Amino acid sequence: MPTPEIPDKLFFKIGEVCEIAGIEPYVLRFWETEFPALVPGKSKFGHRLYKRKDVEMVLKVKELLYDRGFTIPGARKHLSRNRAPQGSERDKMLIHVREQLRDILTLLQRKT
Repeated sequence: MPTPEIPDKLFFKIGEVCEIAGIEPYVLRFWETEFPALVPGKSKFGHRLYKRKDVEMVLKVKELLYDRGFTIPGARKHLSRNRAPQGSERDKMLIHVREQLRDILTLLQRKT
């Protein structure tokens, strides 16, 4: 099954995500409770706002559950295993940024 094209937008409403993925809103809201990586932001009115990465995650979850026959726990485990390297890269980047900030703070303290 071909992957649906995701429009080039910053944010998507729940209805738009459901239309792209071909699922009902209640299914998407349920998936949010089952998959920790799927956490949309909220507008100032409390409406769900999904970023492109969220839409991609929804499509991946749908593929795992509907096309590949994973159970929800199996899909969750599969996604967490595949996301581990990204977390490690993020951790390395955060450590690097923290070191740079400490260097800046040291320089600022010397000037005062």
